[in-house]
Amino acid sequence: MKMGYVKFEAPAELQMKALEVLETAKNTGKIKKGANEVTKAVERKVAKFVVIAADVIPFENVMHLPMICDEKEIPYLYVNKKEDVGKAIGLKVPCSAACVMEEGKGKEILADVKNKLKAIKK
Repeated sequence: MKMGYVKFEAPAELQMKALEVLETAKNTGKIKKGANEVTKAVERKVAKFVVIAADVIPFENVMHLPMICDEKEIPYLYVNKKEDVGKAIGLKVPCSAACVMEEGKGKEILADVKNKLKAIKK
C-alpha cells in the first residue's frame, strides 16, 4: 500500500539492489536502523544513502525523512515493505528506515543505485 509521504516509486529491481546495499553494508561497513537513528545520521550528514519503507503506519514516523534528505542532499529510496528492510539489515522484526554510513564492499552497487535513482527522480 502506497502512503502519502512516498514521492516516487522505484522499480522492483532497484529496490532489490538498495536492499543488497544495506545487507552488504551491514556485513562489511556501517549502518543505522530505525527512524530515529536514521534521522540523526541524516541531520549530521553522515548518512550516505537512506532506505525508507513505503508501508509505515503511522506514516508520521518517517514522513520527515524525504524532506531532510533532500535538504542535506542525501539520496533515498522507498521499498515496498518494512519487513524487507528489517530482513536486509539482519533483524527478525520489520524496520521503517535504515541508512548506510559506510558502504564497505557495497561501494559499486551503491554507485549504481545512486545513478539509477537520479534518472527516476528527474
